[in-house]
Amino acid sequence: MKAPVESSKVILTILLSVLAVIAPITVGAQTDAQFSQYYAVKSYYNPAAAGCSSMLNVNLGSRLQWTGIPDAPKTFAALADMSLPLLDRRLGTGLVVRQESLGLYRGFIAALQLSYRIKLWGGELSVGLQGGMLEETFKGSEVVLPDDDDLHEGGDEAVPRTDISGSSVDIGAGVFYSSPRFWTGVSVAHVNSPSVTMTEGGDREWEYEAGRTFYFMAGGNIPVKNTLFEIQPSVLVKSDFTFTTGEVTARARYNKFVTVGVGYRYRDAVTFIIGAEYRNFYLTYSYDYATSAIAKASDGSHEIWAGYSVRLDFDRKNKYKHKSIRIM
Repeated sequence: MKAPVESSKVILTILLSVLAVIAPITVGAQTDAQFSQYYAVKSYYNPAAAGCSSMLNVNLGSRLQWTGIPDAPKTFAALADMSLPLLDRRLGTGLVVRQESLGLYRGFIAALQLSYRIKLWGGELSVGLQGGMLEETFKGSEVVLPDDDDLHEGGDEAVPRTDISGSSVDIGAGVFYSSPRFWTGVSVAHVNSPSVTMTEGGDREWEYEAGRTFYFMAGGNIPVKNTLFEIQPSVLVKSDFTFTTGEVTARARYNKFVTVGVGYRYRDAVTFIIGAEYRNFYLTYSYDYATSAIAKASDGSHEIWAGYSVRLDFDRKNKYKHKSIRIM
């Protein structure tokens, strides 16, 4: 039974390598990386979630999708956010950087975020905007199309043979509400449906369009009475009105230290989660077991996030006064 599995891997590799060029509409739905730990990086999906605490938060993460399949998606992301005072209000600011590879395709996003926050119903309501750059690259110089069989055409002009790339302005927006026990938000990525044109030799062009994607997120933090446990359910739904999917996650945290959980992504995967927190540092890992046919060729998906938070106080009357060690 090994031969069919190897054949499936070869076919998937070929599809992943040329998908970004020959099927831009399909790939457009994949512009945003899939993170099973979406609840830990809310600002990646919603710019209004940036600066929702008084801390400076830094998050670094990596996802290896469908390990065991050559050239399967690999994603690295870095996020940072903090809040700044503005008169009697607070502004949230954020930074998002994401790099992803999928076969011979490379995608890169770098964006700044700004949110305006007001106190409401015991929590905070914020409206946020995101602006940045979307860059797309196809490694055409690495394309290999054999012409010695009946399944491939070695001279296919639909596939570029040199490295091509392009970039475009990318805009996002969202609304987010957070309180000590509940958070939720709606957002839209790629509001302007950025179109990236990649040119080869000055006469042949390929166009990549990142279609608008809508997100709904919600979650809670429910203490279990007379215990040190907290239950943390969450949900993420995303849609471009052509393709819609969603996932639910349930986590249990003990003594604000150890977290375990399980999630389910509709018709895609079951997720297992484990993490730990110590002071202002956290580290968490998740494993996705595919429930679709791709499980026959894949060993699953791995995702890891690490983060650190530090409290900032920009008030003029800072109760945490600092003295120079030279005059103490």
